Amino acid sequence: MSANTQKSREFTGRHMLFTILAFFGVVIAVNLIMATLANTSWTGLVVENSYVASQEFNKKAEEGRAQASLGWKSRLTIAGGEIRYSLADAAGKPVALHGVKVIFRHPAYEKGDESITLALASGQEYAARHTLRNGVWIIEVDADAGLAKSYREVRRVIVSHGALQ
Repeated sequence: MSANTQKSREFTGRHMLFTILAFFGVVIAVNLIMATLANTSWTGLVVENSYVASQEFNKKAEEGRAQASLGWKSRLTIAGGEIRYSLADAAGKPVALHGVKVIFRHPAYEKGDESITLALASGQEYAARHTLRNGVWIIEVDADAGLAKSYREVRRVIVSHGALQ
């Protein structure tokens, strides 16, 4: 007759310490992962006063439809540390511009916003030297084409390695 005597394992303070450390380690790791994902993927739009923005929406939409009816096509390039912009009419002929201002807005926070005034480079193409950080940007172009209101264009783009994607 053989008796198997099995020693029962006792739950000690050391076991409790490891359990608590493992639990909070998992919680902290998940929080860090979620915070990193939220910080790198947020694409919300920041406005100063959402009520005022909502009241101006219809007016801006009408202005956008009037501008679209012109049939003008723009060309915006960002590459090699240079920003270039030109505008052509419906027939493809360059539109004479008197000045171009470009605002780069970060979708999640205003700290990284930048404003650049482009200078006439050649023909009716405007350009400026500027390198954008990688990421998602909202680009607002205000081009003075001699109309009652500036020709305004807004694009959401992704910049990677200093160029548009």
